[in-house]
This record gives sequence, structure tokens and C-alpha cells, in this order.
Amino acid sequence: MSRIGRMPIAIPAGVTVDVAENNKVTVKGPKGTLERVLPQEMEIKAEGAEITVSRPNDLKRMKSLHGLTRTLINNMVVGVTEGYEKKLEVNGVGYRASKAGNVLTLNLGYSHPVEMTDPEGIETVLEGQNIIIVKGIDKEKVGQFAAEIRDKRRPEPYKGKGIKYANETIRRKVGKTGKK
Repeated sequence: MSRIGRMPIAIPAGVTVDVAENNKVTVKGPKGTLERVLPQEMEIKAEGAEITVSRPNDLKRMKSLHGLTRTLINNMVVGVTEGYEKKLEVNGVGYRASKAGNVLTLNLGYSHPVEMTDPEGIETVLEGQNIIIVKGIDKEKVGQFAAEIRDKRRPEPYKGKGIKYANETIRRKVGKTGKK
């Protein structure tokens, strides 16, 4: 059995979970509402203060979907209670970020500033001029938007300039040395 798939998901106080037909799961909590259609083969049961996911048989596909389905529901429950956030750092001389309304403006050494609008349900917060925090209740959207921001100028290995995740380490390289 899938170790992750077997674990029950505890429903905290103030959170309601609805399982409709075709395995459409709706999770409502203090931070908002998330809904998602999950694989129909999985059997999702909400009993009391916990949710269990079970699979119909032991085919390879069912085994894969079992743990995935449980994790997706758990991420939704955590999202509506605590929310998710990703921290990005902007490193480099003259590289900075600024925010006006819901538009994030990045100066990354290009001839023009890069402007990004916060997608629906996602909020970006600035700490100083070089730390961007992406917040939201949907783990997938938070990760995707953080990745899109990072893609505007990835960290390079020689000077470490660019946008990196706060917990990311950049493998540095030694530059070439001049002739004598």
C-alpha cells in the first residue's frame, strides 16, 4: 500500500470539505475556497474530522494516483488554513524590485523594466528592494508564479547575479584568469 495514500487527512476546525460527484473536492476555510476535480477511480470519503483516500486495485496507475490524490487534498486543506509562500531574492548591482498596486516592476539590467501583474488569488509582497514574497492559498499557483518571476533573470554561476529562491544555493564557478 502507498504509505502516503493510506494516511488520513485531519480536517482542522473551521474547514469544510465537500466531495461531489466525479470526485470534485471543494475545501472551504478561513483563507478562502479551493476546488479541484480529482481522478475518478479513487474513492474519497469524508468521515467526521478526517478524509481517507482508497484505491480500487493494485495496478501501477492506481498506485501512482493514490498518493497523488491524498497529497493534493492535503495541500488544499493546508492552503485554506495557513496558505503558502515562496521567498525570492534579487541579487546584483542595480537590480531591484518595486510594487505599485498589483503590478510588480523588476529592474534586472535589461534596457527596460520588467512588469508582472499578480495573478488572481496570488499576492506579492516586498521586503526592502530585493526580497519578494509570493503568497497565496493554492500551492501550485504560488510555485508557478514564483518560477515565472525567477525566469525573468535566473542566477548566473560566476557572480551570482539574478533572482533566486531564498533557500536555493547557487553553484559558483571560477572565472577565467588573464594571460601573463
